[in-house]
Amino acid sequence: MKPVDLDPADVRILCALQQHGQLSKSRLAELVGLSATPCWSRLARLKKAGLIRGYHADIVLARIVGLTKVVVTVSLKSHRKFDFDRFERHVLQCPEVTDCVSTGGGMDYVLTVVTTSLSSFQAVMEGMLIAELGIDRYMTYIVTREIKAAQPDLGRLVAGLAGRSETS
Repeated sequence: MKPVDLDPADVRILCALQQHGQLSKSRLAELVGLSATPCWSRLARLKKAGLIRGYHADIVLARIVGLTKVVVTVSLKSHRKFDFDRFERHVLQCPEVTDCVSTGGGMDYVLTVVTTSLSSFQAVMEGMLIAELGIDRYMTYIVTREIKAAQPDLGRLVAGLAGRSETS
């Protein structure tokens, strides 16, 4: 996927949204150093380009409900496109799976599964096995403590790109 060309003001807008979430027109303009109308026009363009998927609050779920978070590695029996598609369709319909990445190397997928108990987690995994998704093996890692969960720093990533293009 080709990266979208962004100027420094676009990056400041995206960084402000990433850090603060949805903001009023005047607050966003103030944070990025633009007047409100041009700032809002840029934001509309960034949304139209598909760079902003949505807004969310970072809620501390463990203070509301007891959670069990499990990291699961999955290896499929067969590596045909159909097998990957079938597994991914199932995962997309499973609300307990909060993250899923396809990986190269020893395992095909790494999932994060969040439930209210280990028995609920086991039910999710049994459901995957019953659905005959072609799972060869899976390994589970129970999360005992979350050390860090964050979005990558967009400003830092863009600055790294600029540094590389200057030295190329």
